[in-house]
Amino acid sequence: MVHLSSSRLDASFSALSDATRRGVLEQLGRSDASITDLAEKFHMTLTGMKKHVAVLEDAGLVSTEKVGRVRTCKLGPRTLEDETMWIERYRQTWAARFDALDTIVEELKQKERAHERT
Repeated sequence: MVHLSSSRLDASFSALSDATRRGVLEQLGRSDASITDLAEKFHMTLTGMKKHVAVLEDAGLVSTEKVGRVRTCKLGPRTLEDETMWIERYRQTWAARFDALDTIVEELKQKERAHERT
């Protein structure tokens, strides 16, 4: 069973809950970019993009470095392996429940067919 701190999961899922932030992660997966470049790409203000980057940075998913007047963003030190394992645990639970439900439904269908024959 995977045990993660609630605040770490909350930060990760909060960061990933926004389409713009997911887009930023996809973009940074291709190449590093300045906050200005990201703001232009996503058609938003510099201030708005700084807020999105801050959320991603707080979650450890993005890191930034300021060189001169340019703040460059890149993928952060954290991967989503722990979050993936957390999700997988629930996927397995639901899969087992649906398999059990399928078994019950099939048993009921067989009983109904047997009842129709008699």
